[in-house]
Amino acid sequence: MHEQQRLIQNVVVVGGGTAGWMAAAALSKLLRNKIHITVVESEEIGTVGVGEATIPMIQRFNQVLEIDENEFMRETQATFKLAIEFVNWGRLGDRYMHGFGRIGQALGTVPFEHYWRKLHMAGQVGDLADYSITRAAAAKGRFMRPMTDAGNSPLAEIAYAFHFDASLYARYLRRYAEARGVTRVEGRIVDAKLSGLSGRVESVQLADGRAVPGDLFIDCSGFRGLLIEQVLRTGYEDWSHWLPCDRAIAVPCESAPQLLPYTRSTAHAAGWQWRIPLQHRIGNGHVFSSHYMDEAEAERILLENLDGKPLAQPRTLKFVTGMRRQSWNRNVVSMGLASGFMEPLESTSIHLVQTAIARLIDFFPTQDFDQADIDEYNRLSRFEYERIRDFLILHYHANQRDDSDFWRHCREMSIPYTLAARIELYQRNGRIVREGAELFAEVGWLQVMHGQNLRAKGYHPLADLIDPAETTAYLESVREVIANCVEVMPSHEDFIAKHCGSA
Repeated sequence: MHEQQRLIQNVVVVGGGTAGWMAAAALSKLLRNKIHITVVESEEIGTVGVGEATIPMIQRFNQVLEIDENEFMRETQATFKLAIEFVNWGRLGDRYMHGFGRIGQALGTVPFEHYWRKLHMAGQVGDLADYSITRAAAAKGRFMRPMTDAGNSPLAEIAYAFHFDASLYARYLRRYAEARGVTRVEGRIVDAKLSGLSGRVESVQLADGRAVPGDLFIDCSGFRGLLIEQVLRTGYEDWSHWLPCDRAIAVPCESAPQLLPYTRSTAHAAGWQWRIPLQHRIGNGHVFSSHYMDEAEAERILLENLDGKPLAQPRTLKFVTGMRRQSWNRNVVSMGLASGFMEPLESTSIHLVQTAIARLIDFFPTQDFDQADIDEYNRLSRFEYERIRDFLILHYHANQRDDSDFWRHCREMSIPYTLAARIELYQRNGRIVREGAELFAEVGWLQVMHGQNLRAKGYHPLADLIDPAETTAYLESVREVIANCVEVMPSHEDFIAKHCGSA
């Protein structure tokens, strides 16, 4: 008879916050209560906890956990998100949206945007935004969930994500996890005990002398990387030569009259400002480079550009953009800020926690910890981080601003060869190739490249197989259908009030 493998008995999550409770909640559901999960967190240590924006894949996370979406939205003061609006990123005065979901409808042999680009180059059609239901609805402040019975209508495929209060989200997931048997230990970790043979972590030691033993440790301790860095000395790869912002000042403010269904990112002289609308307030922050602007000036710019009265004192976060050299080292898997930091320009931080959890399930170890599994986990993590990194660098690099040294530096800096090759491919004939399981699809790259004034010299030659008059009529019908669909959608405020408004 085949001997059973030695299953992990105890998983210890180090640190709570969004990452820690996402990991605990998902594992409590997926491990079927057969493996004990402990979360060690300290009330003394604050979490970053700001208004948080997400991308549509979070719906999958909620579905796996079988979370009721309306309840989740009420509990976290959430709103819906259809897009991110970028202001002043190409040139001062420019605005464009990166909307979720697809653009246009398939017409022939080649992707829709090649037919659009052919006519756009000839000055015969308007902007890309006319062919995206999420961009068109966001611009008018409208929202509804997709109508599953709407057939081939754009109303059947409205892609959306959420804005929510990160500390309320962590609290919500904590209740979920504890109801499924997760143990929470209050305490501050001061040390870890390593095995003399394997060098793995055997337990974490708390300030009051208690020890919490485990087989597998998930490090969600934030920038400090308590186990992955301070104990295991894994090392960190610094990407600030490509992404020069190293500070963020965050402050919530009073709500605005209209509840917008999108995040806004406004570029300033040495960075950019986020605006994340929640039901009860707006989350704001100014991400900037301390080499090009001092903190007092950054705070002044932030406070002058709020919709309403600040609701707290502004607080500063310092960071170094980059990633841990290995996300998984020995028996420690890092998640969230402990595994790396990408500024929140495209709302990827919660998604990176989500994919790390999914990858851990795919490569879940026995007590023997197979190095081949760990190596593959790390390879996939690196690929994901590097491709997101390239997408963020694109926003900075593709600018035409001449009003500050910061933007000139970003335009003139050398960029990773992977990004340079992608830009070159696009500028020839508008081709965009998505590689493997990278996060951002062709439609995301297209919207940012076009929105920031990168222009292709040509289009796919097979777009010429369809008669120009037929192409024009088809594009016009797509534009009209989308405009008509948006007209039947309720306002974002009305939809929330009806379905998921917080009391």
